[in-house]
Amino acid sequence: MGRNTRKRRSSMATKAVAASAALALGGGGLIWANFYASAHESKNSSQNQTKAAAAQVATVSCPDVGQKLTNVPGGARSGVDRELANLDKQITEAYARLASTRQAQANDAGFVQNAIVGPLKEKRAATIDRIRINIQRAGGQVQDLSQLAACTTQGAQTNAGGGQNGGQQQNGGGQQNGGQNNGGQQNGGQNNGGQNNGQQGNGGQGGNGPTAADFVDITKAPRNAQLGVGANGLAANGNGGSRGTFTTSCGTNGNDNHNTDNVIVAPGVTNGAHHLHDYVGNQNNDAFASDQELAAAGTSCQNQGDKSSYFWPVLRVQDGSQDFDQNNDGGGKEGNVGKILQPAQAQMKFVGNKRGKVVAMPTALRIITGDAKAFVNGNGNANVNWSCTGFENKVQLEDKYPICPQGSQVVRTTNFQSCWDGQNIDSANHRTHVAFVQANGTCANGFKAIPQLQVRLVYNVPAPKIQNGQVVNPYAVDSFPENLHKPITDHNDFINFFSQNTMNKMVNCINTGKRCR
Repeated sequence: MGRNTRKRRSSMATKAVAASAALALGGGGLIWANFYASAHESKNSSQNQTKAAAAQVATVSCPDVGQKLTNVPGGARSGVDRELANLDKQITEAYARLASTRQAQANDAGFVQNAIVGPLKEKRAATIDRIRINIQRAGGQVQDLSQLAACTTQGAQTNAGGGQNGGQQQNGGGQQNGGQNNGGQQNGGQNNGGQNNGQQGNGGQGGNGPTAADFVDITKAPRNAQLGVGANGLAANGNGGSRGTFTTSCGTNGNDNHNTDNVIVAPGVTNGAHHLHDYVGNQNNDAFASDQELAAAGTSCQNQGDKSSYFWPVLRVQDGSQDFDQNNDGGGKEGNVGKILQPAQAQMKFVGNKRGKVVAMPTALRIITGDAKAFVNGNGNANVNWSCTGFENKVQLEDKYPICPQGSQVVRTTNFQSCWDGQNIDSANHRTHVAFVQANGTCANGFKAIPQLQVRLVYNVPAPKIQNGQVVNPYAVDSFPENLHKPITDHNDFINFFSQNTMNKMVNCINTGKRCR
């Protein structure tokens, strides 16, 4: 397994002391840090104004280079992946400097631009040029990417991607989540010496979320007018077409198969995800696994014809306890803190298409759904459904975590893309080879309908409480720390390694209206 694999859970009921340290993102995004003035600052008004201005420079916003690469030749993929990892490292270093130079920023209004953003642009420009060279040497064409080198500074509450921020749009100095700076006072409560009921800065014990604004009482949430209908995550099956189902039982990761790699987005890069994944199904998935190794691996699925890999970010409850990765990359070092929750249920079901029959998925087909960076990238690729048992037919949430009533459990549901281009098992940005069905159930652009994977995860989560504008004992998915553990960042991954016989059985069951396992 990968170098960040968890072999055994060891949860300690001690207060978590998490530091938002090296924060990285695949090619771009926001880097976030807490900046709070000392309670004993000078009362000189001009000095305080300078420090307040510095405190507002909490993030560096960089364009997501990886999402712009839509045509990378196979011969250039490994080189491009290495350079995207270099972009991650550069942003990490920029954040570390941003977080360690607070006094310098307070004393010099130009410090961030001159000492952090400017040098970062130069490093990114050189790296982006190497990406261009890699692609061209492999015979590919690449658009001008030089404009992606420049980064800007932003406040901690600005949503650079234009998406939702706790349910409200951020437009410059507009309202910030209820007008009280994201959940009460100073982003989740005043930071009195770093002790705030286990919360620091922007809420949560890692100092970067979630906050009270990220939660809603499910019993008070507005009912959905049209459940399951949206640009993303549209349920493919209906009353016509191919109405059968195929369900595979692969457990709930009771053997603690975890790592912080991502073999789809960052093959060959340790800690490429920068957050911890649950893995079910294939037991050999790490950053260095080849298709041959994945095909030959063991599986946690009852049906041994299913060696597919299913993985998603872990869910944690931030109740003051630590877990095994408290001091690890992708864990506590990057703001992902608290006790890991194993799903009580994990259902993987494949369904058909409401307009026609489906065709078999190709071996090693990769599908990413949702966007781990949706808070900074915008909601274009977001695909999130949060709810509670007993409420799934009434309320599906995108930008809020539900607070469920007693006896009800938290539910994460994901409907994957179910249209395939008929040729490729992956694409340069890992998205354009598959698509969601259109509103009428058809596949556009000549794409073929394939079985749609629907993942439903159920958790026993102690209900958090909102007290004085703060969230007490929150839960959240692991995320890139700059995304503040927002619920909109939930995502899910799949690599198809069904045997041909089992895939044929699935297709036949779905196309003939059967219910198979």
